[in-house]
Amino acid sequence: MTPARRANLTRLLSPRHIAFVGGRDAEVAIKEAERRGFRGAIWAVNPRRDALGGHPCHRALADLPEAPDAVFLAVPAPAAVEAVAELARMGAGGIVCYTAGFREAGAAGADLERRLIEAAGDMALIGPNCYGLINYLDGAALWPFAHGGTCPGWGAAIITQSGMLSSDITMAQRSLPLTHMISGGNQSVLTIEDFVDHLADHPAVRAIGIHIEGLRDVQAFEAACLKALDRGVPVVALKTGSSRIGASLTVSHTGSLSGADDLHNALFDRCGVIRVKNPSELLETLKFLCVAGVPGGNRVAGFTCSGGGATMLADHAEIIGLDFPGFDASARDELAAMLPPIATVSNPLDYTTPIWGQPETTGPVFDRAIALSKADAAVLVQDYPADGLDESKVYYLNDAIAFSEAARRHGIPAAICATLPENLDAGTREMLIARGVAPMQGIDESLNAMAAAARWSAMNARLSMARPQPLLPAVARRDVRMIEEAEGKARLRTLGMTVPEGRTAAGDMASAVAVEVGFPVVLKMMGPRLAHKSEAGAVALGLESAERVTQAVAEMRAAVSACDPAALTDRFLVEKMAAKPVAELILSVRSDPQFGLALTLGSGGVLAELIGDSVTLLLPVTAREVEAGLRGLKLAHLLDGYRGAKAVNVGRLAAQIADFAQAVGARAGELAEVEINPFFVHEEGGVAVDVLLHEWIAT
Repeated sequence: MTPARRANLTRLLSPRHIAFVGGRDAEVAIKEAERRGFRGAIWAVNPRRDALGGHPCHRALADLPEAPDAVFLAVPAPAAVEAVAELARMGAGGIVCYTAGFREAGAAGADLERRLIEAAGDMALIGPNCYGLINYLDGAALWPFAHGGTCPGWGAAIITQSGMLSSDITMAQRSLPLTHMISGGNQSVLTIEDFVDHLADHPAVRAIGIHIEGLRDVQAFEAACLKALDRGVPVVALKTGSSRIGASLTVSHTGSLSGADDLHNALFDRCGVIRVKNPSELLETLKFLCVAGVPGGNRVAGFTCSGGGATMLADHAEIIGLDFPGFDASARDELAAMLPPIATVSNPLDYTTPIWGQPETTGPVFDRAIALSKADAAVLVQDYPADGLDESKVYYLNDAIAFSEAARRHGIPAAICATLPENLDAGTREMLIARGVAPMQGIDESLNAMAAAARWSAMNARLSMARPQPLLPAVARRDVRMIEEAEGKARLRTLGMTVPEGRTAAGDMASAVAVEVGFPVVLKMMGPRLAHKSEAGAVALGLESAERVTQAVAEMRAAVSACDPAALTDRFLVEKMAAKPVAELILSVRSDPQFGLALTLGSGGVLAELIGDSVTLLLPVTAREVEAGLRGLKLAHLLDGYRGAKAVNVGRLAAQIADFAQAVGARAGELAEVEINPFFVHEEGGVAVDVLLHEWIAT
């Protein structure tokens, strides 16, 4: 984003005057701006109407008193391009282009969108094909539908690619404080990353929520999110939609093991972005971050007035990795003396109904339990009575206030959570927000939000110590060709990877070569149609003699001929049999046209796709990052020495893999994908037993 466009985006978000151009949609937008409380000048533009929304119409843009800071544009697509060009000449600040019929409408629309981008120049343009923007702080709205949402002077800024989702969020009965709502539409000029970069500087923005269908510029997104991290502004992402890796590479296991979704996860991990699964979780996570704040860790003190509630907290926390630390004997005795005899001292703590609503008793319990558990955050489960059944509400509020004061004394984030989302009324939600306690709706959503906030705290600490290097640039996608395994392993040697000793030979020479290599050996038929040799019967393991090699050659010819006669060749690779490994990995470096180079690690061999145990990292990577990825796999138990086996030097293994990934990255213009499966892991490193290598075809 150029400095001029950045300045114009400021004008667009906080305008002194807004021009509304169009008919019925523009009229609705005027009413919404007034309802939101916009105090600046409103100018209506329509050549065929005398007034819009009670404001006299200017016949043309040229008739406006001065260049507007902001414009809501709702005219047909061809006319919109002309209007944008005229507004740019006038020196307008920015435009919400509500108009549809651009790239989303096919080739003709795409051409119109290219002209729109050219016409905009350095103006800030949101859209086209979008709902627009709402600035809750300044009371400015360029929005064509009725909308909700409140702001106490701080809160979350939300950016979506879906207009309807943005509208739905403004109507949500969740009491999420909002500062901005931006519906980006086609993102022809301004993109998600531009908005994140800009809003991260706003002192009232405590967190940023984004709905992503697709990113336009991965590197710019990473830079914007790292900037937000520097400012202490968490970014929470709801990513929807998925796509496959290019069809030219689907012959590899990695294409199905790790697709575009894992690449987004890898990107989010690199730049400290919290990912959520659905809109409710997005809002609850933002609410916890904005209202309660970020915990220093994942230790939580939980309180309920029901054994069932305590169990539900404990059950879900165990699944998502939140820690409700137990109490030692001394702490249990101290708390037991403060509780009724029927209470069982645990965390989460059911403090039982005999003391419910008595803050002189529950307050000290909350205070001591938080202290004794050394909690980083606290949660109290309360489902409030419905309107008209509120005789007991005072008791709920008594405990809520006592809980909030205890959490405040200890300086930790706190939430009050309703088991069912609807059982927390608007008045109570607003009261809790005023006290700095997050009013959370739904146990799973609440705990997920707390866990996400704790993860963000850990990501922030990690990335503050060691920032990732800039992503490697993507390589223009071209056609690829598969390299046979023998040549592929020769390439691996040049990349510094260890491979078994071996030689190629015709079938009648295979036994003699095996004698020279040394038994036991592995025999493999080479050929362009033999990417996956096991399925074709083109591999034989553990051959102990020359006679057995000769026999295996004959059997292999018969098996391959029966499977695919066109795959049959007389080229064989004879290799020294690798020692039995501690574990088998799949290890892949591949090029993605959007994300650049990606490293995938996972359980290898026959388990590669069976159990889906994998992690993807974007390049460049460090040995430390690779080690963290390895330790996150299910097979990490094997690496640590499972059932008395010797442990792997994981640090050395990670360094070997990181060096290999760096070597492949240095040849990104040559290599499209290198997949090693299996990669035999031994105590002091690994050996590439099988490789599937694709190189770009020169154009």
